[in-house]
Amino acid sequence: MRDGPLDGGGERMPALRRELLHPPDMARLEPAGRAEHSPRILLLYGSLRERSYSRLLVEEADRLLRMMGAETRIFDPRELPMANSTGPDHPKVQELRALSLWSEGQVWCSPEMHGAVTGVFKNQIDWLPLEIGSVRPTQGRTLAVMQVSGGSQSFNAVNTLRLLGRWMRMFTIPNQSSVPRAYEQFDDAGRMKQSANYDRVVDVMEELLRFTWLLRDRADYLVDRYSERKTTFDLPAR
Repeated sequence: MRDGPLDGGGERMPALRRELLHPPDMARLEPAGRAEHSPRILLLYGSLRERSYSRLLVEEADRLLRMMGAETRIFDPRELPMANSTGPDHPKVQELRALSLWSEGQVWCSPEMHGAVTGVFKNQIDWLPLEIGSVRPTQGRTLAVMQVSGGSQSFNAVNTLRLLGRWMRMFTIPNQSSVPRAYEQFDDAGRMKQSANYDRVVDVMEELLRFTWLLRDRADYLVDRYSERKTTFDLPAR
């Protein structure tokens, strides 16, 4: 067994493949070129009700994002089959995966049901694997999380969404929106009324766009991992 390389303090590192370890490179943190197109944002919601408050909140977020210069898409989860009940060639599955690959940032909004996200919302995430071949449909994208509740304010759904975002290797922004008594927050036309809850949604969308502008040209470098370089390096030649 080889003794391993020495680290900067003279310690032996027998478990480390030193040639595959990349210390931070300040030059690579500044992209060689900056994309100039509008940030591409995908919005997902988690209810199939005719008057879905998670959909209404996503539509309000969509208006704000477009007003601030983003290009947006809202995915309609109706007719999306249950995960693993059919193949990935189903048209709705293909649509969702294509939109995720198209996006540079995402907004996730779920009602809170039984202290968690809904099955409708989780089903969408379950159709987005960590990897399709060598392409990752969510890694490196920014994410904003929101929830609606029928009662008092809660954070169970947004906490679950943050966990999912981390698992999907996304950059989840610090701010979030939790809208209590959602049935009181929208008028008959489905527009969100002025309130502190509305102001928070504006805050979250502003922050999402700023982080998307900041990170999208750096994402490939920021999520470049030692363990994955090691796996690729050790693959047998074909």
